[in-house]
This record gives sequence, C-alpha cells and structure tokens, in this order.
Amino acid sequence: MNTSTSVLIASSLCGGLLCSCTTSGPQLPASAGPDWPADWSPTTGHPRPSDVPYIDVSQDNVPATWHCEATIIDTRSFADQHQLRDTWTGTTQRPGKLLRPHKHQKPPMDMDAEPNTLRAGGLTRGQVTDNHTGFASIAQTPWTPPDPSIAVGPDHVLTTVNMAIAWYDREGNEQFSAYLDNTGSPGFFEDIGAGGFTFDPKCFYDPIAERFVVLALEWYDDTEESWITFAVSDDADPNGIWFKYRTWSVVQNGSETHWVDYPGFGYDEDAYYVTGNLFGLGSGSGWGGVLYRVIEKAEVLAGDPATIHDVRKGNHGSVQCTQHHGDAPRAFFVSNRDYSRLRISSIADPTNPTVQSANVSVPSWDYPSSGAPNPGGEVSTLDGRILNAHWREGSLYTCHAIDGPSNNTVSRWYEVDVSNPSSPSLVQSGDITTPSGVHNFFPAIGVNSHGDVSLVMAMASSSDVPSVQVTGRQADDPLGTMGALHEVATGTHGADGRYGDYYDMTVDPIDDTTFWYIGEYSNAGGWQAWVGSFTITEPDTCPVDLDGDGQVGVSEILTALAEWGGDGAAAGIAEPEDIVDVADILGIIAAFGPCP
Repeated sequence: MNTSTSVLIASSLCGGLLCSCTTSGPQLPASAGPDWPADWSPTTGHPRPSDVPYIDVSQDNVPATWHCEATIIDTRSFADQHQLRDTWTGTTQRPGKLLRPHKHQKPPMDMDAEPNTLRAGGLTRGQVTDNHTGFASIAQTPWTPPDPSIAVGPDHVLTTVNMAIAWYDREGNEQFSAYLDNTGSPGFFEDIGAGGFTFDPKCFYDPIAERFVVLALEWYDDTEESWITFAVSDDADPNGIWFKYRTWSVVQNGSETHWVDYPGFGYDEDAYYVTGNLFGLGSGSGWGGVLYRVIEKAEVLAGDPATIHDVRKGNHGSVQCTQHHGDAPRAFFVSNRDYSRLRISSIADPTNPTVQSANVSVPSWDYPSSGAPNPGGEVSTLDGRILNAHWREGSLYTCHAIDGPSNNTVSRWYEVDVSNPSSPSLVQSGDITTPSGVHNFFPAIGVNSHGDVSLVMAMASSSDVPSVQVTGRQADDPLGTMGALHEVATGTHGADGRYGDYYDMTVDPIDDTTFWYIGEYSNAGGWQAWVGSFTITEPDTCPVDLDGDGQVGVSEILTALAEWGGDGAAAGIAEPEDIVDVADILGIIAAFGPCP
C-alpha cells in the first residue's frame, strides 16, 4: 500500500481554459475566454464556477475532451472510520425530491413498435443455487431508497448506498464506513468538494486492474451544479490511498444546458465508462439524450490527471454500461429501444470515442402496470428500464422488470450475441414468473467463467413483506430457463413508496465462479442492505494443482516460474485477468501438500 498522503489540488488546461475538478462552489471566473458563457446560469444568473471545463456537446456523437486533476486521500487518516454505527431513526428524504423537476422530460421510446412472436422462457427446474452465505451491510440512512451496489475484491467486500459507503472482510466484519457527502467525519467525497447531496452511488471491483472504483452524482439546485464524482483505490485493498476525481457534468448543447441523472457505470481493459440521462437545466432546455463519459484508465490508476471524453447521443435514454470480463473487442452499452427491441451500443476506441448502435429483437414487453402490494403498503417496481449488464465471451447479459401475467411485475433477463456489433442477435431470454399477486422486481444479473447465469431480485405480495431472492442456471440448461427461486433474506416489516431502486450482482475475482450480490429488506428501523454469495457450479477446491496429480508442490512452483510476468490464466496459475507474480507463488506455497 502506498503510504503517501500528499494532496494534489491543481489546475490543468482544458481547451485553453483554466479548469480543475476540486472546486467546491461557484466563483467569478479567474480567466475568461471566448468559450465562457457571459452569464453561466440559464435561470438564476449565478456566475460559472471558475475552475470547471466548458463542455460543449452540441455536435451529436462528437467527443469533447478535457482533463481533471486527482485529489489523493488516505482513508486511514479519517478521524472516524466507523461512522455508520446506528440505524437512522429520523425523517428520511428521497433524493429525487431534491433534484430539479424533470418528470416531464422523458427518454424517447417508439410507441408504435410491432409485437413479435418471440417467447421468453421461465422457471422449469428445481433449485440450482448452493453454498449460501451472507451478512447485513449498511442499515437505514437519512435517505431512501438505498440504491445498493457491491464490489468484491480478493479480501474485501465494498458496498455503497444513498448516501454512504462501507467495506468489510469476506466474513462481514466492518473495516470502514462513512457517509459519501459532507455529513461525514469527513465524508468519503467531502475532501474534494462534495456538499450535502450525493446520490445514485455505484461501485465495482475491476479485476483487470485489481482496483475498487466508486461513483456518486452530485446536484445543488441553488447554484445549479452537477458533478460526476468518482474514486479509484491504489491497489486491491480499499484501506488507504484513493485517487479521487470530482468531474463537472453540466454540459452545453447549443443554447441548452443539461445536468446528469441516473448513472450507468462499467469498465473494460482500457477505460471506465459512465452514462447518464441529460435533463434540461434552464428555461427552454429540454431532454438532451444520454451523456457517454469515457475515462481513460491508465492515468487514473496512477492518480495522474484524468483524460475524459464526453459524447452525447440525443435520441438515447437510460443507458446501462457493461462490466466486461475478459478482453472485449469494444465497450458495450444497452438500453430499451422500444417494447420489442433492445438498443445495443458500443464504443470501439476509448481515446476518440463515438457511439455505434444496432437493435436486437426481444420478446415483446410492457412497463410494470402497478407497484408491489405488501403488508407495509405498495412499493414502486420502477419503470422497465435496463438495470445492469455484463459481457463475457461474446455475449451481453442484461435484465429489467416488466409487466407479466395477471399484471404481476416480473423480472426479465436476456443473453445477446454481440460478436458482430452491427448485427446483434438474441441467444435466449427468460421471465421469472411467480403466482398471481406475487411480484418480483429489481433484478440484477451475473455470469461466471462456467457460463452459469444468476439473478438476484426483490419479491413481495399482499401477504409477504419484501424479501431477497436468487436463482440461476447452468450453461447446458434449456435455453431461457432458470432454477427455482431461493429466499436468502427477509425482513419483519413491509415497505411503501420508493424502494430499491436497483440491486447488484458480481462474480468473485478469485475463483471466477462464486456469485456475490446486494439487495435489501425492511425491518422496524427501515431498509437494511443485505450482502450474500452462492454458487451454481462448484468452485475448484484445488485450483493450483497444475499437473492434476492431487498434490501441490515443486512442479507447480516451476510452472509458475516459467510463466513469470506473463498471463498465467491459461495455465491456471494467476487469478482471472492477472499476471504471474509473487502473490501467485505465495498462493502455491500456502497450498503445498495433498489437495482437499
């Protein structure tokens, strides 16, 4: 772990204009230029912050490139490293109520889409999940819904919610917790300028770079500030150094200005990707489409100034980024095109990004027609938007909630072959159908190295409080089918109103087999995040027995030395997407002797 605690707060030239990502509020411009608006705010006349870039995305699908300095923060220096001691018992707020009103601005959907004859699969076999473990994560904060997200590294599990972050060892023992905003001691993003309103947090573990990455949005209505704020750990241990970036996200589109809402968050070998809906900021500014933000990875892994490319697609809406497992030929994104097609988008060159899109037909669907009744009232099941996505071996896996039989809300999942990005094709799809009156929603999908596919979701009915359910399938199961649902967590109380809005699913970076997820349930104190893991295919219990003789010994050491510094995945030495190094040798030595 790098023990440097220096703080870098500096400016860099962005298109000839002074900018920085560490400003905490609006000021008069320190340096004016021809691109600065004479009057920054389209509604209140606030001057533009002096050290943020002018991001012109007026040209659809043409990148605007700029740079942003890092702030280097050591979390071990936080005065209070366990800030989430008690469940919040005061009044809660919904983040959406504090945002600029935008309900009248809708992502485009083709309302005249033709129904098709494609049919989704269902639940057709017994339970396939096994080896269930779990622990309670972050409890009710002052915010609802929690919007939980999860990242799993070799030794740590990190979670985010509205508006907090925590990480644990793999048994659930908390090592660190903090608020994301400035209500912490300090808050996780407070030292780089975050105020009292961060929202829609997301996180993942990047197994390629072996780093944790965390994102949150910021919005301040009185000063009309919109930020995409993110942080990258300096190694696979979240305790210690983080490279943090506060990136401006008010964009100019001709005479209109837009702010960013509802982020997608993904990665591949070369870059980190953020997407967000662009809502109009001022009078005369309406729906702006989707912002695709590409953050080149090499610089941020070292804490150097980030190179950022912003691309706008005016006719896109609610786009999810994909997390790519392996060497993907390009970065993929997914959204609803209409009620019988998905839009598969991609970026081939992250250093000069443009977005290419193609449609794929899927079984016809419709928005959930109602919420989910439960003993606490009725919880929102959201609106059919795509919720998460993963890429592996040429296929993109994704899911959302739809209107099912008897007006039940049900979870729908897809596998799409994207080996030819200009002509994607549906491999399979399935619906998680449940009995009449029983709703399941907020699905999150995952896929592992064996081709197992898993889902986590919420379930509720008029007589059942919301619970967390999982299911899955093996690669050779009939197309479109999943095993029976398995309840992994349930609460003592019902819920009402906004609940969710999404869950999350990932794959263990050590064995590339075990699934990890985060969901929630309700108890007397409000919502409670729940972290769990399970398997479908059994993990290899002796992965470093390289010659298959049932023993780990000198032969394995010699094989590792022969692969030193290279990609040892093919030889079974290194962790997925890793190189052979000292850690792999130590792992072999630790396993010396007969296999279990």
